[in-house]
Amino acid sequence: MGALVGLGVGIGLMLVWSAFFLPRGTRTPRAPGRLRRRLVLAGLGGVSTVGFVVLCAVLGGAAGLLVQLVSRTTPVAVCFALVAAGLPVAVVSGRARRRSRELADPWPEAVDNLASAVRAGLSLPEALGNLGSRGPEPLRPAFRAFAADYQMSGRFHESLDRLKERLADPVGDRVVEGLRVAREVGGGELGRLLRNLSGYLRDEARTRSEMEARQAWAVNGARLAVAAPWVVLLFMSFQTEAVRRYDSLGGIVVLTTGAASCLVAYVLMMRIGRLPTERRILT
Repeated sequence: MGALVGLGVGIGLMLVWSAFFLPRGTRTPRAPGRLRRRLVLAGLGGVSTVGFVVLCAVLGGAAGLLVQLVSRTTPVAVCFALVAAGLPVAVVSGRARRRSRELADPWPEAVDNLASAVRAGLSLPEALGNLGSRGPEPLRPAFRAFAADYQMSGRFHESLDRLKERLADPVGDRVVEGLRVAREVGGGELGRLLRNLSGYLRDEARTRSEMEARQAWAVNGARLAVAAPWVVLLFMSFQTEAVRRYDSLGGIVVLTTGAASCLVAYVLMMRIGRLPTERRILT
C-alpha cells in the first residue's frame, strides 16, 4: 500500500514539474480543405463542412427515392441522386465566383476612399474603419467588424488578419498586405501606393469584364448541352414502359457512358474557356 501511495505521489510531482519546465509543442494549424475554402469564398463560413456534406447526401437520397417511386428504375434513380447530390456543390461554386466578382469590382472605389481619408489627415486604422460606413456596400460589413476589433484590442496587425479572413479575397489580401507594409515602414509613400493600386485594379477589372462578356456564350452553351439529355431523361421517367429499358445491363452501360461523356465534355469546356483566377497566396 505504501508503495502505491509513493508511486502516485511521484507521478503527481512529475506531472506538476513537466507542466512548468518542459517545453510545450506548438501544433501547426491544418490548412483548410478545398470545400472549406469554397464555402468561405461563397460567404458561407458559418456552414460546417460536415453539415454541407450531410445536406448533399440528404438531397441525393431524396431525389433518388422520388425518381425511384416515379420511374421504378434503379439505374435512373441513381443517376438523378448523384445529380442532386452535386447541385449544392455547383451552387456554392457559382456563388463563390459571383461573390469574388462582386468583391473585386468595388475595390478601386474603396482604395480611393482610403487615399482621400489619409490625405484628410486620418490615421490608417481610422481610414479603414471609415470604410464601414462610407465605403462600397459589399465591403462595409467586413470593415465595420475591423473597426470593432481594433477598438476592442488595439492591435492593428491582428485586426488586419481577421479582416483578411472575413474578406477571403485575393484583391483584399493585396490591399491589406500593402497597408501592413506601409504601417511598418512608415506612411510617407502610402498615398502614392494607394493611387497606383487603384489604377491597377481599375484596369484589371475592365479587362476581366470584357473577357467574361465574350466567354459567357461558351459557358452557357456548355451548360445547356450537358443539361439537355438529363432533362429529356427526367421527362421519360414519367413513362414507365419507356424508361424501364434502362433497367438492364445495356441500359446501365448507356447511362454510365452518357454520364461520363457529359462530365468529361463539361470539364474540358470549362477548363478550356476558363479565365485565369488569382489565388490567395498571402494568407
